[in-house]
Amino acid sequence: MTAPKQPVSVLVVIHTPELDVLLLERAAHPGYWQSVTGSRETDESPEITAQREVFEETGISLPLASYRNWSLTNTYEIFQQWRHRYAPGVTSNVEHVFSLCLPKPAAITASPSEHRAWQWFPWQEAATLCFSWSNRDAILMLPERVQQGT
Repeated sequence: MTAPKQPVSVLVVIHTPELDVLLLERAAHPGYWQSVTGSRETDESPEITAQREVFEETGISLPLASYRNWSLTNTYEIFQQWRHRYAPGVTSNVEHVFSLCLPKPAAITASPSEHRAWQWFPWQEAATLCFSWSNRDAILMLPERVQQGT
């Protein structure tokens, strides 16, 4: 039996300097677009979780120094359809927000078990496509974060 997922995760907004944003469409839920997300494994740090999830979901392998930790967390209720993945009684998750800037839109290798499609979108359009409020809000904050260098 697989161990339950930990209710600690990351959200990584991958973007270009021009603020094109990479979104992935969930394989099991067509129409659900999102940035890279994933749960912490064992006792890894949020930074290591971000780096691992980006590699697993896109094939992008960059050093930890490439990731910007926004020092922002979101707590949200886990959707009912995904609660079975967690220990009994777990209903909320704490998400750590990161960004990763690539010099230009790049082709990725999506994990077919997790994602059915991927595409680069201008940041405003990407925000409207996300099913998750925390993902939408992070993308809407992106221009300010990039300008501030955080």
